[in-house]
Amino acid sequence: MKSWRPPREQVRDGVLIRACHGIKEFEACVRVERSVWKSADIDVVPIPLFVVAAETGGQVLGAFQDGELVGFTLAVAGWRARKPFLHSHMTAVLDGHRDCGIGRRLKLFQREDALARGINLIEWNFDPLITKNAYFNFMLLGAIARRYQPNAYGITTSPLHSALPTDRLVAEWHLSSARVRRMLAGKRSTPTFSKKAVRIRIPARLGQVKRSDVAGALRIQSKARGAFLRWLGKGYAATAIAPGKLGVDYILEPWSET
Repeated sequence: MKSWRPPREQVRDGVLIRACHGIKEFEACVRVERSVWKSADIDVVPIPLFVVAAETGGQVLGAFQDGELVGFTLAVAGWRARKPFLHSHMTAVLDGHRDCGIGRRLKLFQREDALARGINLIEWNFDPLITKNAYFNFMLLGAIARRYQPNAYGITTSPLHSALPTDRLVAEWHLSSARVRRMLAGKRSTPTFSKKAVRIRIPARLGQVKRSDVAGALRIQSKARGAFLRWLGKGYAATAIAPGKLGVDYILEPWSET
């Protein structure tokens, strides 16, 4: 049996991706976390959890530029159905460094590390109202979603959550599946969907609604929640995102593969 070896550090365009080590680097992760989520202390993931994740089979991966941490991914080890998996709890990139591919590089490094250890599944949850993240998860990484968590974390202090219930879709990233390999290879031709596919629409300009009409945002969230719970409960999976004039549609299809 081959012994596990961590992936090598990766440097491109002046950004280094590698595992984080030691309290000072975990402190830097918390500083990035605070900058991105701007949460009160009660909602901040503390340094000890980063230590535990790094020491018990999870991951603390960082993106460094000029020696400074500009992004990170935190994952904890899990076990389900007699198989190991990773739950990727947080991925954050500082403002000013986003939309440069750093988040994708962190996820690819995360995948490489997991596969090297014989782990074939990484999960994380995300806000279904933020369709930019859904596009990244489904269309660039090849994840799917078959579970919906109403108000997963309760009402938080982060302005990013707009005082709404923290409803979440659970992304499943089956690392060695044909779907994921195809997506990561850039083979993302116009998708074809099952004749039984259904759509769940997230209206355009939702960010503006969140800021100006919380009650309206709650109605939109409640409607989406009902639709997701209905179709996921029927054995469907969210597999794709399709932009339109009136908003963005989630595409859900019957799903039997894992």
